[in-house]
Amino acid sequence: MFDRQELIGLFHQRALKFGDFTLASGKKSTYYLDGKQISLHSTGLRLVSHGLLDLLSDVPFDAIGGMTIGADPIIGGVLVAAAERKRSLAGFLVLKEPKGHGTQRYIEGPVVPGTNVVVIDDVVTTGGSALQAVDRIIEFGCKVVCVVGIVDRKEGGAAAFEQRGLPFRSLLTIEDFGIAPPTTV
Repeated sequence: MFDRQELIGLFHQRALKFGDFTLASGKKSTYYLDGKQISLHSTGLRLVSHGLLDLLSDVPFDAIGGMTIGADPIIGGVLVAAAERKRSLAGFLVLKEPKGHGTQRYIEGPVVPGTNVVVIDDVVTTGGSALQAVDRIIEFGCKVVCVVGIVDRKEGGAAAFEQRGLPFRSLLTIEDFGIAPPTTV
């Protein structure tokens, strides 16, 4: 169900922009990958969701989540794709700030301490957003068994995860779009 070339084509068509951009990491870039143009599109979300399940087929995990808002559609898509495959899976959202009511915690969703989880991010540059999610879910008491991205820009994220002892995988890399990663990270 995952067609790598179709996903690359969708990125070229909908999400890859050229110009002068400042990324969430603060880095400057001549291109921008707008992951929401993929995860908020029916075909894009289907491809990403099944691709992630295939990518993680050998990883023992019971929940997938990441920083809200970027990870939200991806989490929902992966949960639906898992249900189609008769795989039980939970999702969780990591909030930037705890809500001022209810449980007042950073983690929302049906996860409990001790759960093996995967943390997802759409586009990985330095890994900062995913690492913030990792810190929050570890603080909550879960075990992060893998970090995954839809696209790795190859600008230090993988090294940051490795430094923390976190396995990292991505569906695509910037090289899949004919763009060379920077020579210095």
